[in-house]
Amino acid sequence: MLLEKYLGRYDFEIATLPDAADVERRLARFRPDVLVLDLMLPGEDGLSVCKRLRGRGETVPIIMLTARDEPFDRVLGLELGADEYIGKPFEPRELVARIDALLRRARLPVAAPDISENVRVGDWIFDRASRELLRGQERVSLTSGEFALLKALTDHPLEPLRRDQLLALARDSAQELSDRAIDVQVSRLRKYLEQDPRAPRYIQTVWGVGYVFVPASRAIS
Repeated sequence: MLLEKYLGRYDFEIATLPDAADVERRLARFRPDVLVLDLMLPGEDGLSVCKRLRGRGETVPIIMLTARDEPFDRVLGLELGADEYIGKPFEPRELVARIDALLRRARLPVAAPDISENVRVGDWIFDRASRELLRGQERVSLTSGEFALLKALTDHPLEPLRRDQLLALARDSAQELSDRAIDVQVSRLRKYLEQDPRAPRYIQTVWGVGYVFVPASRAIS
């Protein structure tokens, strides 16, 4: 109730739920720009909700909010598809800043589709106009974080990028994000794109630097 009142001061339109039971029904009728999930929900917890939504292709940006601020919990939340993770206690203004940043990123203009918007990554086509991965009849909708990171990498082929460069390219500069968040996003993209994520071919690690996108038949040694 306090957060709802506080966010209302910033002219956000707020819809609240006491637990996860009505999430599916509410999402069918009300399309939020950002979903804030508490990990410690009664009944189904926030991590389970996040995993289920991402599993069915839901791409709404998700902020995980929880008092369990251990590194394992943060990493698990990001691996399951959360875009942000805020541990309690926190300044309410921080939540506002994270919401604003996600909204700005989601509302960036998307260019009209043309051949320059498509990047081949192995068997997949990265369609930047629709923000999807395409393989035959298979379509994978990317979260805003996954899209931003893959776009940053494919915009700079064969150019090793440090984590701080990727943070600047893929995220709003006002956001305070960890290097670990980049690592988790890369891990998620590799699960989609690589035949063997443990031996990545297209999104390679450059030890001591960061990551590099290697297109077509090129390789980094």
